[in-house]
Amino acid sequence: MTIHIQRDRTGPMRQTVRIRDHQFTADQPVSGGGEDAGPDPHELYDSALGTCKALTVLWYAQRKGLPLEDVLVEVERDGSQERQGVYKLKATLTFVGDLTDEQRQQLLAVAEKCPVHKLMTQVTTEIQTVMAG
Repeated sequence: MTIHIQRDRTGPMRQTVRIRDHQFTADQPVSGGGEDAGPDPHELYDSALGTCKALTVLWYAQRKGLPLEDVLVEVERDGSQERQGVYKLKATLTFVGDLTDEQRQQLLAVAEKCPVHKLMTQVTTEIQTVMAG
């Protein structure tokens, strides 16, 4: 799969992101020289964790027949030590439904195992940046 990103010249920093048949805008906040027309790259990264946790929990609950009606996820970032090599994300999950405490703990444990969580914490990511030829 290839993700395509191209500048949208209607804004000074605005980018159009195309993934499969989906399209959205990424931008910098005003403080970063953009117009805040969409999430910035850090927000996209952080939201990948939150959406992965939500989707993983929903998939698991459906598979196990658990009475989960909804899952709400809030991701908070502490990037104050990013330049020193520490990037902190806190994901807070709210489970909606007639669930027992045991089921809630089970869902929380499943959320800890979502693929993006593992990718962010257990995998070495190798990035190659090249110029188109």
